[in-house]
Amino acid sequence: MSAAKVYVGMSGGVDSSLTAALLVEQGYDVTGVYMKNWTRDLPGMKCPWADDLADAKRVAVQLGIDFKVFDFQNEYKQKVVDYMIDEYKTGRTPNPDIMCNQEVKFKLFLDAAIEDGADMIATGHYAQVENGVLKRAVDDNKDQTYFLYRVTHMALEKTLFPLGGMTKPQVRTEAEKRNLFTATKKESMGICFVGSVGIREFLSQYVTTKPGAIIDIQTKQQVGQHDGAIFFTLGQRHGLNIGGGLPYYVVGKDMDKNEVYVTRDLNNEQLWRREVELSDLHLINQKPDEGKKLQVRMRHRAPLIDAELSGNKLILNEPQRAIASGQSAVLYDGQVVLGGGIIF
Repeated sequence: MSAAKVYVGMSGGVDSSLTAALLVEQGYDVTGVYMKNWTRDLPGMKCPWADDLADAKRVAVQLGIDFKVFDFQNEYKQKVVDYMIDEYKTGRTPNPDIMCNQEVKFKLFLDAAIEDGADMIATGHYAQVENGVLKRAVDDNKDQTYFLYRVTHMALEKTLFPLGGMTKPQVRTEAEKRNLFTATKKESMGICFVGSVGIREFLSQYVTTKPGAIIDIQTKQQVGQHDGAIFFTLGQRHGLNIGGGLPYYVVGKDMDKNEVYVTRDLNNEQLWRREVELSDLHLINQKPDEGKKLQVRMRHRAPLIDAELSGNKLILNEPQRAIASGQSAVLYDGQVVLGGGIIF
């Protein structure tokens, strides 16, 4: 019987490089694929795509595997970048990495790979999968299941995550043992396509903003001026440039009036929520029983909180601060990722 054909998404980083190496060692018929999603330079930052592509190619040559480039730039702009910009315009705080996984890596890439002759795909995500069930990675600090909750059961059945049982230091060590070209390459940070450019600088390329009032929600007085309501999110403290006294926190905004509302009261009810309405609920396998005790993560690396799911409503054990609409709430049952939804 011939070995299963696996297409590995190779980004030019150490994680996907080791993923490819491990699968070669495990006897799979491996092809490396660089997904060309975003190539645009931004003011003050050159997009590193060409360097990343070159690094991915070098590793493929090192491993003696075939290598391809899949160009998804048009679909990526439409499904990920435009989605993010539209969400910010409505005053919400989206997570483009989640949309990238849903629409590009585990839909476009998977479909293109299967059509090209692959049996499965693999990525360097820190997550575990068993028979279409998504589970948290061994390394809690690196676990990326928060970003993967919208991937379908069918896609997960055709996906391998070889790094799910490893820690980041172990990955570095194993990559160095194999003399992989990317073993000591620095990790890329930030949003998938924004890179080291701040979200403010990125949005400024696509959205026209104008100054507006920052208003104290209690006194109804203007206490400052902002350079665009789109740039502010619930619970934000920094970047308000309001001097003197206790810090202010963002508690809301009105996009039509271009106003940002703030408070100095950390106990202000608009900062805290115990019940969260979820839109676009996605469950990977089946819906948990009504009233079942679950855990939920409200943002990447945030602690797991006990909660119950009732219909589309999430009831938290205790109120949580600064839950921003547009972000995701991801549901867990112990190690198993159940799914989640977009916070309304």
